[in-house]
Amino acid sequence: MSPSAFPDPSRPVAPPVPEPHGASGPLLHHSGEQDTLSSLLDGLAAGRSAVVTLTGRPGYGQNALARWTARLARSRGLRVLSARAVPSESGLRHGVAGQLLTALGAPCPDRLAPVLRAARQHPLLLVLEDAQWTDPESLHWLHALVRRSATVPLAVLASGSDACALGPDWRSLAASSPDPAGAHELVLEPPSPADAALTVRTVCGVEGEPEFTGAALRASAAVPAVLHATLRQFARQGHLPVALRIPAIETIGRAVLDDHIGRVLRGLPTETVAALRALAVGGRVLDFPAVCALAGLGHLREARLRAVLDATGFVRTSGADTRVVAEAGLRILAEMEPADRAALHGAAARVAHHAGAADQAVAGLLLHSRPLGTPWTVPVLRRSCEAAQREGDHTRAAAFLARALREPLDEERHKRLTVDLAAAELVTAPEAGIRRLSELTRTRDGGRSALRVHALDLGLAAGDTDGMRRAAAEARPAVAAEEQEALVALFWAADPADREHAERTVPEMPPLPAHPSSALQAGPRAWQLALAGDGLTTARDLARTALARPPRGTPLLPYLAACKALCLTGDHDEADAGLSILLTGVRADGRQVLVPHILAVRAELNLRRGLLAAAEQDIGDAERALPRPSRHPAATAQLRAVRIVVDLERGDTVRAGTLAAEPAPEAARHSPYWPHLLFARAMVAAADHDPVEAVHLLRECGRLLLHRNHVNPALLPWRSVAARVLRSTGQEAEAHRLGSEELRLARRWGAVGPVGWAELNAGPAAAHEDPARARYAADLLGRGQAGPAYQRALADLAAAELAAGGSRQAAAAAVARLQVLTATHPQGPMAQRARRLAAELAPTRSSGGARPVAWTELSPPEARTATLAAHGHSNTQIAGLLSLSRRAVELRLSRVYRKLRIGGREELRALVGDMEGQ
Repeated sequence: MSPSAFPDPSRPVAPPVPEPHGASGPLLHHSGEQDTLSSLLDGLAAGRSAVVTLTGRPGYGQNALARWTARLARSRGLRVLSARAVPSESGLRHGVAGQLLTALGAPCPDRLAPVLRAARQHPLLLVLEDAQWTDPESLHWLHALVRRSATVPLAVLASGSDACALGPDWRSLAASSPDPAGAHELVLEPPSPADAALTVRTVCGVEGEPEFTGAALRASAAVPAVLHATLRQFARQGHLPVALRIPAIETIGRAVLDDHIGRVLRGLPTETVAALRALAVGGRVLDFPAVCALAGLGHLREARLRAVLDATGFVRTSGADTRVVAEAGLRILAEMEPADRAALHGAAARVAHHAGAADQAVAGLLLHSRPLGTPWTVPVLRRSCEAAQREGDHTRAAAFLARALREPLDEERHKRLTVDLAAAELVTAPEAGIRRLSELTRTRDGGRSALRVHALDLGLAAGDTDGMRRAAAEARPAVAAEEQEALVALFWAADPADREHAERTVPEMPPLPAHPSSALQAGPRAWQLALAGDGLTTARDLARTALARPPRGTPLLPYLAACKALCLTGDHDEADAGLSILLTGVRADGRQVLVPHILAVRAELNLRRGLLAAAEQDIGDAERALPRPSRHPAATAQLRAVRIVVDLERGDTVRAGTLAAEPAPEAARHSPYWPHLLFARAMVAAADHDPVEAVHLLRECGRLLLHRNHVNPALLPWRSVAARVLRSTGQEAEAHRLGSEELRLARRWGAVGPVGWAELNAGPAAAHEDPARARYAADLLGRGQAGPAYQRALADLAAAELAAGGSRQAAAAAVARLQVLTATHPQGPMAQRARRLAAELAPTRSSGGARPVAWTELSPPEARTATLAAHGHSNTQIAGLLSLSRRAVELRLSRVYRKLRIGGREELRALVGDMEGQ
């Protein structure tokens, strides 16, 4: 501490120095406090004593304001004695008092007389900066001096902060004043928006735009010193305070604020820093008394410690909740040694766990601690991982498992956690997850066979088909019979018809039994039969056998294969139930990598059933389940293929075309679902009236399917779709050949839906020209669910009846049914075709000499609503089908009645009945 030059009272007083005007730096917005201090100096000059404490958070300018007051006092001819306390001398007895008295030539620091005598000779201002570091003896001396100042012109001004938890309360100086009127406690506040605008104008020389001023205030955390320093740097770079320069002020502000936080931390007492560290680590988990105990300050009054922390400017308090602000928290912890930081996190985790804190909160603390070796640590981390996975936070889930692996574990438990960590990493870091799984699959210990099978299942689902199939083949000869069955099941579940790669695998993997007794092998065998299009009854029975076992805790790819087989056998409800069970199981087990596979299969199933909204929902959920870099290429191809076809069925040809043109991952070209994407692209080409490209894509699709021995037309009816396109260009012979081939294969498989679709497209001429064939196909397809194939059959039937001069009643019935099925996607191709057919069927109707009114005068939405109403649907049902409010349906029907010149629903039914009867 260094005393200021104090005038010798024996010498003449120098002429007054001109009084300072204005303010700069952090003082720009302290005009009110400056007025108060100026008035007190006037009182001191008139012989009145005063005591003033100036306090505020670091950077608020209390010391600068004290120095400004000292300069102002000197300019008015007053005597000023200044001192500054420092942390290194806070334990030095009478350190501050000795500094002040030395300037008066009074060596004994415990005497007040020299100061009182000097004040009687000339009004005296005593200024003390950083008063929080004042030693207790000097503070006691100052209290005594204040109490004796009533009869002498003496003013004491002390500035500092409350950030010292264990030091004496220097702000109580004001309470010692014998004259309450002369005692003032000034607390400096943060700058207001108006203060910030003044600072911007002063430093930058021009008025700042409001958006810029607000950004500058936020970037500085409303700390005056930081705001001023930030603006000075900003102005030196030649910028103007406009909104366009907000990024620049934010960048500068972050750096200046970080420097400010570092300086403040280095100047805080040890116990205050300890409290801030404990709060930064445990403040979001522990209550405040627990934080105090963690800091080793549980003996202090809570109110005192809250005040101390608030005085640092690094905390925010809302009710009973006190938190360290984010910027300060990072710097507070960065200032710690890594070992100390880890130890503090570990201690906080122990306190939080014993206090009953939530698992994820405790686990968050454990992430940054060293291994604790306590029995509760790993279970807490496991439960937190599961909760994070349910919330979709797979990065955090993986971090919890990685932390659990650092705890002391036996070998078996370590391996199980490694499998779980690999499953989580397949979502966030797939290459790392595959590496872990590869290491596990090469284990030859028979005691860990279940882990090896689990690892293979996950690796195959993640797309490492070649590596995992090779690992399964290498492991099989040395393991027990039960595991051999599982390895064979997994090998073939990856691609049951891929004999080409199987033959190149060393050692050779045996084929699946024709009638496997193992439930695990039943699923892949059912899928194998379904792809080959042979043995429907056997495939159905095997799939049901596979689905009879619960999927939890067992390999999931064989179970998924059974669900896919049931999709092709036409047992859609059973397939849907199995997929739902499987989806629940993988989410519960943390095998998130399988979710897109399952949802992709269910999306395709919903598309087959005509549930376009459900299919689209599944596609969206699948895409959100895994980030694209972690998604299996096969799932990527399948999802895009289904979405394209769904978009086409909804009538969104623009998005379908965009998706079809989007490049696919190279790995997807080698997946079993690449033909599906080619098929979808062919559908887009056909919708764009490009038959040449459509047929080219369909032929390539078929070539790849046949190469993989995917023969069943129930999988992709590429032949019949190509036949329809070829007929549109007059290539009847080739169309007939492809259609007949598909009919043969569909009959061999035997499922009603594929046979019905093949019948619709197998004749020597187009189905819409052959009423008998169209009628038969529609009857077959109508036995299942009303998907896109059935809708096309209805359209072809109506067109055939009209073209051949057949039954207009049958045509009208088909159109009416088609309108109901397409009511929820009115822009789809079948909805548009239904409207065209309805226009051909629509008669004119006259009533009472009124002009004829045609059904075609109704708008498409009105026609759909009228048709639904005429077929017995209530207004509420119509509202649900068309995604309208009930009131909107009522208004639309009113317009229909008005246009058709009818009185209500009964006449509407009669009108539609007449139309369908003709």
